[in-house]
Amino acid sequence: MDQQTPIASQGPLAAYQARLAAGEIQPDPVQQATVTLLHALWERLRGYDPRPAAPASGGGGLFGRLLRRPAPVAAAPKGLYLVGEVGRGKSMLMDLFFDTAEVPRKRRIHFHRFMQEAHARVHAWRQSNPGGTDPIPPLADTILAEASLLCFDEFQVTNITDAIILGRLFQALFERGVVVVATSNVAPDDLFKGQPGRDAFLPFIAILKQHIEVVRVDADRDYRRQRLRGMRTWHVPSDGRADRALDESFAMLTGETEGKPVTLTVMGRALVVPLAAKGVARFDFNALCGTPLGAGDYLAIATAFHTLILDGIPRLSPDNFDVARRFITLVDALYDQRVKLLASADAQPDQLYRRGENAKMFERTASRLDEMQSEEWLEQPHLAA
Repeated sequence: MDQQTPIASQGPLAAYQARLAAGEIQPDPVQQATVTLLHALWERLRGYDPRPAAPASGGGGLFGRLLRRPAPVAAAPKGLYLVGEVGRGKSMLMDLFFDTAEVPRKRRIHFHRFMQEAHARVHAWRQSNPGGTDPIPPLADTILAEASLLCFDEFQVTNITDAIILGRLFQALFERGVVVVATSNVAPDDLFKGQPGRDAFLPFIAILKQHIEVVRVDADRDYRRQRLRGMRTWHVPSDGRADRALDESFAMLTGETEGKPVTLTVMGRALVVPLAAKGVARFDFNALCGTPLGAGDYLAIATAFHTLILDGIPRLSPDNFDVARRFITLVDALYDQRVKLLASADAQPDQLYRRGENAKMFERTASRLDEMQSEEWLEQPHLAA
């Protein structure tokens, strides 16, 4: 390693080795093999800069001005698709690759957010071009103008609206030379599995596999679970000290990544997660159980995130039974998907709902909440689908 050259300019392998030398991470042969592949792609991408061809004359609006056939792109490098269970270090390896990538235009984005932007842009194009031509080519041109390297966190397809657009959009992106690197808990062949309309989605999987190399990141250790070991998961009372403890847990579980709002689509509706990063979501109890959400909303959260941090669970009773009923439904969804729950509350689980009608019903929920604090529970893998 050249000591005179900054680590960041020597690529992801040098950055990984520097972290090993500093004791920030532990040796892991699977991670070592994966970062070697990422480094090889880093080498091929240095200075990579495919550009849209000149816009066609005429046309209406921004998309119309960009509309034209893509210029041929010679030998675009194949991207990488890192797949494995949560906690195997995929996001850390993506960090090293993206931070060091010497590409003039690059972007890293959560896959759900990328698809929301794509739908919004298609809608805007159709509004400005009623009865106009196909919006996919100009959308692909716009994306290429922003980034020739797209790095996706948590690549997963969960709704038919995304499935409909994906094949044609990614075909257009690959034709323009866009390179994709992604992390996912789901192998390409299992994307959208068991969903209505999946047969029409299969061409997208074929296109994706033509342009990316699938890399299994099945590391020996689950680093997220190691961070959870010994971590206090239930804080009583729900006060400033508990808030600070949960702040620290969020930072530790996300590797100090800044949390941002994320929007999930549930049966055509937008469900906003106020704070999320690296598979960890954080909600205030009232925002999650004090509003009219249902089982589908809670299942979407439980599927999308391996850990939920919940602030301010109050005591429950017949006086706020609608809230209690939603909380019961939420816990059932978290339990079924093996989501890890960290929370602050006004009482221990068996003391949350002590009196009145339906207190007996809450006993099962209290039992599940107790089980979800055990080491055995924290060792179980998240069921993302």
